[in-house]
Amino acid sequence: MSTATTPTARDGGDGAAGSGTPEPVEVGVVVRGRRRLTTAAQVAVVLVVWIVAWAALRGTHTLPLAPSDLTSLHHSLNDARDWVDDNRNSSPIFLYVFNEIRVVLNALSQMFMNLVAVPPEGAQFPRLGWLGVVALFTFVATWLGNLRVGLLTLVGLVFLGLQGLWVPSMETLAVTAAAVLVALAIGIPLGVLAGFNNRFDRLITPLLDFMQTMPPFVYLAPLALFFGIGLASAVITTLVFAAPPVIRLTAHGIRSVNKATVEASQSLGATPGQTLRGVLLPMSRRTIVLGINQTIMAALAMVTIAALIDGPGLGKNVIKALSTVDVGTAFNAGLALVVLAIVLDRTTTAMALRSEGGSHTQRHRSPLARRVEQWRRPLLGVGAAITLVAVWLSRTYVAYAEFPFTAGGTWDLGRHVRRGADSVTTWVQDTFPVLSEGLMTWVTRGIIDPLQALLETSPWWLTSIAILALAWILGRWRATVPAVICLGLMVWTGLWQDSMITLASTLVATLLVMLLGVGVGVWMGRSDRADAVIRPVLDAAQVLPPFVYMVPVVALFAPGRFSAIVAAVVYAAPVAIKICADGIRTVSATTVEAAVAAGSTTSQVVRKVQLPMATPAVTLATNQGLIFVLSMVVMGGLVGGGALGNDVVGGFTQRELFGKGLAAGLAIVLLGIMLDRVTQAASRRVGRPGR
Repeated sequence: MSTATTPTARDGGDGAAGSGTPEPVEVGVVVRGRRRLTTAAQVAVVLVVWIVAWAALRGTHTLPLAPSDLTSLHHSLNDARDWVDDNRNSSPIFLYVFNEIRVVLNALSQMFMNLVAVPPEGAQFPRLGWLGVVALFTFVATWLGNLRVGLLTLVGLVFLGLQGLWVPSMETLAVTAAAVLVALAIGIPLGVLAGFNNRFDRLITPLLDFMQTMPPFVYLAPLALFFGIGLASAVITTLVFAAPPVIRLTAHGIRSVNKATVEASQSLGATPGQTLRGVLLPMSRRTIVLGINQTIMAALAMVTIAALIDGPGLGKNVIKALSTVDVGTAFNAGLALVVLAIVLDRTTTAMALRSEGGSHTQRHRSPLARRVEQWRRPLLGVGAAITLVAVWLSRTYVAYAEFPFTAGGTWDLGRHVRRGADSVTTWVQDTFPVLSEGLMTWVTRGIIDPLQALLETSPWWLTSIAILALAWILGRWRATVPAVICLGLMVWTGLWQDSMITLASTLVATLLVMLLGVGVGVWMGRSDRADAVIRPVLDAAQVLPPFVYMVPVVALFAPGRFSAIVAAVVYAAPVAIKICADGIRTVSATTVEAAVAAGSTTSQVVRKVQLPMATPAVTLATNQGLIFVLSMVVMGGLVGGGALGNDVVGGFTQRELFGKGLAAGLAIVLLGIMLDRVTQAASRRVGRPGR
């Protein structure tokens, strides 16, 4: 909050009247508040005119399309699919490009699968049995990180086996390893090039944006078409989603190296290659390792979606549980994914910290930790010997090759997890039926239905004019030009009405996300204790695959639009909450203390100081909330969300609707681009001084 001491009318303009002390006037907040009110008034006028016109014109020029109807674009896409099917075994591009890629990726994936998950041809067990895998991963985690990370890895892997999910977990690990290896082989060189070359960075950035904002379901069908279902398509699907983080962070790390250090290396006669190997890569190592960490997390997040194209692993357990609304099985598999993610995350994070040398944290360690660090090399030597023995045992004896799990036994932790999840779900259904049904009815009738009616039954040209007017008010040309292009292409897809239904659900979900984002974010931003309690919950929600919590949502609210919206809110809220909390924390403590000293209550401090000054962060949270919600559209279609989600799922499962499904995927991307550009442009305007 900015304040300025200005003379009032009664002191004659010289500040000498009365007590001689001029009253402070909060110029910055008032000016910004007026601009916001002006923008809000303009938005209100557009909405009122739109509603009045809708009342007179509703039901006309809505461009409806029946579920079984196809446009010329859809037929053209179906013809393209038929051409691929007819020429798959004869066209050179398939014989020497796509088939070769498929063969290489299948071989790489199968190598990892045979190593830890499934027996090679002619063998009874994988090359590494369960004891060898546990020992090897524990040793590697201790070597790359520390003893604490090694113990966490040991406990986590054993827990996976006790859940009865050892083989699916190892299949997931194998596919993830193959996808991450390819992502790093491609991503790190591209990141280095982007860090060196600004022109290449500007060229590749839109592609990375597209890869991260495009819902994975959109490219499942084309990948299955070109590469077939199975391991190769699962790896490529995971690769598309997981590669951008390592590219971005590698480029950021290269650009962040001190220029004086680079110039000193060059002045000593180092070649560009020597400068890269001796200066840039070592000094950006921690950032690159963090990129590897994020790529691994992104790859694990894709495991359930890859299961839809016959990708092996825990995803199949989750998909099967979703089809039967089996909450316990879904939660058990989801918990295994979370454990696997935690193990890999802590290992790579510890590796990033160790890459800095760790000397600056030495004084903060306990005496025991310091002693363990002093004995690190001898302990690693002993650990290596134990690991070799464990690997030999796992390759020699059946008891150490196959996890000693007995379903229904005392140590069957999966049974207890499943029963616990089922019991909690049943208790909630029995205890809060009125609350759940009442909430669903209130939100559906009070918010979803009116907004959907406005968007779905307005003439397409009226809706377009209203959206363009809102884009102009919020973001001027930066928002209006992309909106014109996206709206025109949405009409071209032939799925205008479905796009508007999806837009209605997206806006409702985003509204709920921002209510949570601002409410919980302010609480976390103002309270360290609340942040310490809530942040781990948000981290777990981000790691948990969306399919896992869609099962209990469907069990509580039944399939439909509301269940799809709730699942989207659960998926998107953690990001919005974290951004809002960080925005509140960045507000100057001096400004807050000044407001408190002036007699402001807690509510006044939040409403008149912290939220106005955190407006750019709140706008960014809205942007990210929109994108995350939209990425859940297709998954919502699996639980009755309707509209574009159903179109994509139909195109994936029914051959005659393939073209329509691809067009629906394009419409989802167009909605995402339009909403992203509008909110980004609004964020830039809000963040400017004097706005």
